[in-house]
Amino acid sequence: GYVPPEYVRKGIYSMKYDVYSYGVLLLQIISGKRTSRYYGPNQDLNLLEFAYELWKNEEGTEFFDPSLDDSSSAWKLMRCMQIALLCVQENAADRPAVLEILTMLNNETANIKVPRKPAFSVKSDEDECIPEVKICSVNDATITQLMPR
Repeated sequence: GYVPPEYVRKGIYSMKYDVYSYGVLLLQIISGKRTSRYYGPNQDLNLLEFAYELWKNEEGTEFFDPSLDDSSSAWKLMRCMQIALLCVQENAADRPAVLEILTMLNNETANIKVPRKPAFSVKSDEDECIPEVKICSVNDATITQLMPR
């Protein structure tokens, strides 16, 4: 399966381990794409980032496998994409439980949260502000010239 970030970084096995794997598999199924390649205009996004960027820009239909495309299923595929993106969130606490996933998939009127950028994302969102930190030091040491006796 696909390994969630909390296991990769800290060796923590959480109850949401399988939820993360399910999200990755669902994105692969609806896109027909592999996780081992890069996508996007600059070929610099992994599959999860690519899905998120398209979903965020309301261009999710470009993500779907053309063999799944018909006018009646586009809404359902967008819903599956949103659920999958919730399953691959960085923080395990932000991922839905299996029962919640089943409810969202079976009930078309169930509310679905808005996903944030997925785990293992390199690009940061525009609304995230990371202050620039400058690291510098001042060397106050003096140099003494040594003379023989």
